[in-house]
Amino acid sequence: MLPRLTTDTPERSPVGLGFRFALAETLLERESTNAEFIEVAPENYVGAGGKRRRLLDAATERFDVVSHGLCGDFSGAAPVDDDLTLALKHFLRTHRARWYSDHLCLTHAAGAELHDLIPLPFTTEAVQRAAGRIRELQDRLDLPLAVENVSAYVRMPGAEMDEATFVKSVVEHAGCHLLLDVNNVYVNSQNFGFDPDDYIDALPLDRVVQIHVAGHHREDDGLLIDTHGAPIIDPVYELLERTLPKLPQHPPILLERDHHIPPLAELDVELKTLREIAIRSAS
Repeated sequence: MLPRLTTDTPERSPVGLGFRFALAETLLERESTNAEFIEVAPENYVGAGGKRRRLLDAATERFDVVSHGLCGDFSGAAPVDDDLTLALKHFLRTHRARWYSDHLCLTHAAGAELHDLIPLPFTTEAVQRAAGRIRELQDRLDLPLAVENVSAYVRMPGAEMDEATFVKSVVEHAGCHLLLDVNNVYVNSQNFGFDPDDYIDALPLDRVVQIHVAGHHREDDGLLIDTHGAPIIDPVYELLERTLPKLPQHPPILLERDHHIPPLAELDVELKTLREIAIRSAS
């Protein structure tokens, strides 16, 4: 079992906020906030100096930190970037990371970064490739690794299993942990017509070390896009509340907001709602 984050109420899930440059000064100046930890994308800070680094250092003095990557490329064919891996390992050690997480997807092709999270085919070959990559990174970083289920808008051809079975198979073959993105489960359930509760029930819930929640956008044709640019909607809150009692641990819950970032006071209202759900679910 991984060490839990420090909170005043360790009997329930702590709630936190993604550390974004646009919010950093306000977050640090505010005397109190409902954010109990922050999540940092190491790629945005490895090698950084100046104001960006000073703000991060100040934030890590005040908050517990979890690290979440952006370009793990867990099913890529290119060799692991040695320089980036060494820099990442140093960053994670410096900030006393308990684990490192990244998305279960493809981020590079033909030597180029795609700047998007491309879903994987749900095949045995993709399971084996992703699991091998994850095991290699865990060994190199000398740290537990967690994979995140991603949102998708098309299904790759050749599927041999459903999405939940694919995620479970990767986690089990890699011997890693799971970052459960509840909003991504909801988005995919609407886009592909499955029951989100059944999906969550099929996952290895004893391996969940963190939860993500966020808002999304609905296109005119009904397609949901995971934008992290809107408030959380009630069905996602409700799915989270149904999910938490199923978990054997109380993993930290992270509010993601990357675009159309409102004042911190508005995000604090969402964090308060998440804290209330965590309290009810743990009682």
